[in-house]
Parts: sequence; C-alpha cells; structure tokens
Amino acid sequence: MSSIVLITDRTDLDDQLSGQFTNAKTFIGDNNVKSAESRAELRTLLQGRKSGGVFLTTIHKFTEDTELLTERTNVICISDEAHRSQTNLDQKVKVTSEGVKKSFGFAKYLHNSLPNATFVGLTGTPIDATLDVFGKVVDAYTMTESVRDEITVKIVYEGRAAKVILHNEELEKIEKYYEQAAKEGANEYQIEESKKATATMKVILGDPDRLQKLAEDFVNHYEKRVSEGSTVKGKAMFVCYKREIAFDFYKNVIALRPEWAEIKVAEEGAVLTDKEKREIKPMERIKMIMTRGKDDPKEMYDLLGTKEYRKELDRQFKNEKSNFKIAIVVDMWLTGFDVPFLDSIYIDKPIRQHNLIQTISRVNRKFRGKNKGLVVDYIGIKKQMNLALAKYNKGDEENFEDIQESLIVVKNHLDLLAKLFHKFDNSKYFGGSALEQLNTLNMAAEYVQITKEHETRFMGLVKRLKAAYDICAGSEQLTQKERDFTHFYLAVRSIVFKLTKGNAPDTAQMNAKVREMIKDALESDGVQEIFKLGDEAETEQDLFDEDYLAKIDKIKLPNTKIKLLQQLLAKAIGEIKKVNKVKGIDFSKKMQSLVEKYNERKEDDVLRSEVYEEMAEHLTNLTWEVQKEFTAGEEMELILRKKHFTIF
Repeated sequence: MSSIVLITDRTDLDDQLSGQFTNAKTFIGDNNVKSAESRAELRTLLQGRKSGGVFLTTIHKFTEDTELLTERTNVICISDEAHRSQTNLDQKVKVTSEGVKKSFGFAKYLHNSLPNATFVGLTGTPIDATLDVFGKVVDAYTMTESVRDEITVKIVYEGRAAKVILHNEELEKIEKYYEQAAKEGANEYQIEESKKATATMKVILGDPDRLQKLAEDFVNHYEKRVSEGSTVKGKAMFVCYKREIAFDFYKNVIALRPEWAEIKVAEEGAVLTDKEKREIKPMERIKMIMTRGKDDPKEMYDLLGTKEYRKELDRQFKNEKSNFKIAIVVDMWLTGFDVPFLDSIYIDKPIRQHNLIQTISRVNRKFRGKNKGLVVDYIGIKKQMNLALAKYNKGDEENFEDIQESLIVVKNHLDLLAKLFHKFDNSKYFGGSALEQLNTLNMAAEYVQITKEHETRFMGLVKRLKAAYDICAGSEQLTQKERDFTHFYLAVRSIVFKLTKGNAPDTAQMNAKVREMIKDALESDGVQEIFKLGDEAETEQDLFDEDYLAKIDKIKLPNTKIKLLQQLLAKAIGEIKKVNKVKGIDFSKKMQSLVEKYNERKEDDVLRSEVYEEMAEHLTNLTWEVQKEFTAGEEMELILRKKHFTIF
C-alpha cells in the first residue's frame, strides 16, 4: 500500500482538503490522515512507516530545508493546481550588490526530496510546463461532463463592450498586446513593446469618460438582474485591469449609488438566526479586494484594509445573507475562490488563456435555484475564450452559451405560452384595477389546471422560460411587453405551485405591481384569498378547522378548490402517519385513487361542474374520516393512560 502526499499551493486549500480527507477516512480506506505543519514533520511521518498514510501539506514548506524526505518508491505525490507553483523546476539567478544568488523553484525542491515517488498533477488548465513536469494527460474530466453530472452549471456569455464605447482601433491594440504577451521567451525588444502596449491599455481602460459609462452600465445591468430576481443571492464580481482603475471605477459606482457605501448588517429582508447574527459583520454592499500600498491615496488605502480584513471580506462574501454583494477585484479571488451562489462576473481586463478559464469558472458552481453562470464582457474577450476552450477543454464549446441563445428561448417560450392561453382573456391583468388583476391571475391558474396534461405542459414551459429569462433579464433586447408577459406567467406558476406543493418559487420574481396587487387583495374581504389560505395551511392553521373548510368551499374556482382540499388532506394524512402508520398508508392509497380518477376524467367531463363538486365532496369526506380516526386515536390513548394510572 502506497503513502499519499497531497500538495497544494495555498494554506486555505490545504485546510479545506484536510477537512474533506479527514471526513472521508472510510472511503479512503486509511485512518491515518494528517496535515503536516512543517517539512520536518512530513519527514518523520514518511520515514517512520513503510506504507500507508495520507499526508497533506503546502508546496512552500519544501524550501524550509533541502534534506531528503524518503527514497521509498511506494509514495504517490499528488499536486493540486499543477499549472502554478508546482512546475517551476528551473534555476533562478538574481544579481545583487552582494553577488549572484542562485535558487530553484518550489517544484525542484519537491522532486529532490522524493526522488523515487510517482508524481501526479491535477489542473483544469494544463500549460506546457505542466506537461513537461508531469508528462502527458492520462485522464480528463471536461466541463461538459461536469455539467452533465450536475456538478457545475453552464456558463453564458454576454458581450457589452460596445456599451462603454471602445473604438475598434484601440481594441486592435489590445488584441495585439494579447498575442505579444502570450508568446514564450520574449526578447528585450518584445518586452519593451509589451510595456508600451500595457501603458496604452491603462490609458484606454482608465479613461474617465469610459469609466463613467462603464459604471452606469454596470449599475443598470446589475440592478435589473436583482429586481427581476434573476440572481440567486445578488452576488457579483467585477474584474478590473489595474488597482488605480478599480478605485476610480469604485468611486464612479458610489457616485451613482451612495447607499451602496452604507454599512448594513445583512441584506434587506433577511431573517437571521442567533448564529448568523454573530457571524455576519456590518458591511457595505460593494468592496474592493486588493492589497494596499504605502503610496496609495489615503481614501484608497483606508478602504482596502489589512490582510486580516481581507480574510474577513472572504468570509462575508461567502455568506449568502451578508450585505456584501459586489466584489471589485484585479488579481485576487480569480482562482481557487469558490462561492456556489456567485452567478455573475463582469470582466474589464485582458486575461490570458489558462487564467481566463479559471476566472470564468468562478460562476459555474452549483447552487439551489442557480441554472447558469453569467459572464459579462466589457473588453472583448470572446475570441480569447474560444481559444482557451479549444485548447483546454476540447469539445466543451457546447458548455458555453451566448446570451442570444437565452433571448431566443425566452421569445420562443413566450410564443408557445401565448398559444396555450389563446382562449384565455388576460386583458384585465394588464389594464384593470389591482383586484381585477389578481382575479385574472386566479382565473389563469384555474385555466391552467383544466387538465393534468395542460397543467404539466404549462409548468414545464414556464420553468424553461424562467431559466432563460434569469440569464438575459439585463438585456435591452427584451421589450417591456415581453417582460410583462413573462411576469404574468411566472405569477400564474407561483399560484399553481403553491396550490400543489405549498411553496411558490417565483413569488420573489413577480414585479412590484404584482406584489402590490396581492397586498391590496389580501386586505379586501371581497377577493378569494388564495395566497393567504395557502399560508395559513402552511403555518398555524388547524387541520380540522370547520371555518377554514368553509372558506375553501366558498371559492368559485373548482380546480383551485380541489387543489387546496388535496393539500389539506395530504397534511392531515401526514399527521396521522406519525401515530398510526398503517392507517396513514391506507388513507394515502384512498387519496391517490381519488386523485388518479380525477386526473384521468374524460375530456367531455372537463367542464361539467358536477364532476368538480363530486371530487370536492370526496376529498372533504375523506378529510373528516381522517379527523375521526385521529380523534379516536387520541381518545384511545387517553383511556390507556387512565388504565395505566389505575394499575399503579
């Protein structure tokens, strides 16, 4: 059995992997999992055994001394992120006033320490140096496979460079710089030209007028996504070219939205547990994540903070309820920084191929309610992304969508839904009073449920519409009419979903007008309070309250009434299962039989009122039958308790 040494190049990764491996001892098949705090400790661990053991450490510890760790051949050394510090085998020569100093990279010391070990490298972006050190690729797991296995989500591209007016000739200069910087072994002339190109780019990207337009477009795009409910937690990352440009961009954003610089405990409307109240720190909505220099302007210096403060920013950004939502970065957090609910990254910086794949992968982590990650391009990196995908992830082009595809899906699904609703009059929703609008929504939900097939088709179409709309909600290519109809269908889906599963996923995505109309309707006695009824059933409602059943009975929407009765009966059966599992299963079968009979009714019976009335009566009677059984059980328990008391 071999000993395994797992090498990372960052302390936080070492801590993360240490925890994961420690929790997976059974799976690994070795209880001896340990994180080595120093090179000396690792030497003791390896030399004190002939086989086995899993040891985790960082590459930086290998410069602490140059002594041999072990000559054993049954050692497997696995290097994580093998495109970075674990490939530098070359000697470095540094000329100082004290003479010439020669040194090697971390990887050289690692290989000398374990001369007979087998070296394995893990990386998503193997550069030439990776292949030189570790050899050819022996196995690859592509982004497409990861998406198919539901480990990550797809990435969608939106180009907005034209919105901030970059002239074509300047874009060509940037593209030439890309090509120049990507070449290996640059000579002095090339380096000098590269510096000139860099200086030109700094002037271009840092132009005050451009930064103002950039800030305006970003704020509008971000706010539209948040207001539409298209971002799961409102977290976004903005990548700038240089620190100075990042600071100027930050000031432009704050000038537009001064409230984003206000310190708040958590996001608006967030309900915090006692633990969250201790963990979440009061903070601004937008922060810069960069090191600070002694020559920085005082305002910038104070905003950036210390290394410890940046660690706190790391923790807060990874908290979904924290008020810290927007991170402006330059180099930090672009690799190895995982925030599952981060779904938007804005890029205004030229990034080389392997770093570009790492950067855009910040938004492909899986999270509940997150369908895709969005990359917003302000500089024109599409060509570079295509090159990077071709080089590192052959065949993965299908994993990378253009936002135009989402726009097409939205328009196509709105057309399909319009055909599904061609017999339904929705005019009062768009032009009536608040109460008329809500009544129209309720009638639309009733119309959707006319058959199970009709309901299933509608729910499927709107689910796909929502996934696409979340991605392109910030696009100007959607008309207001298309947005209004999208919200109409989402609101109807919320009602149907609440009736069937008790929790509406799209309520937060209804626009302000819909939310207001619901609020007004709930304050009126003349409207069917479907949302309120659902909430009562979810929280404190007595399952066998005659007044509650009477309210349901008054509802003039038969399909909706049946769904509410079905929901109530399911809860009652769930309660009786806790005390009498056999009876609970029996009632479940009876209910299932009723529902199947109702869903399979003949097409001629769809509009016959007596069919609905008969179903409602059956469900109500079964509910009272459950209540009778429940009460009998309570009485029997009381009798048994009394007998038990008498005996003793």
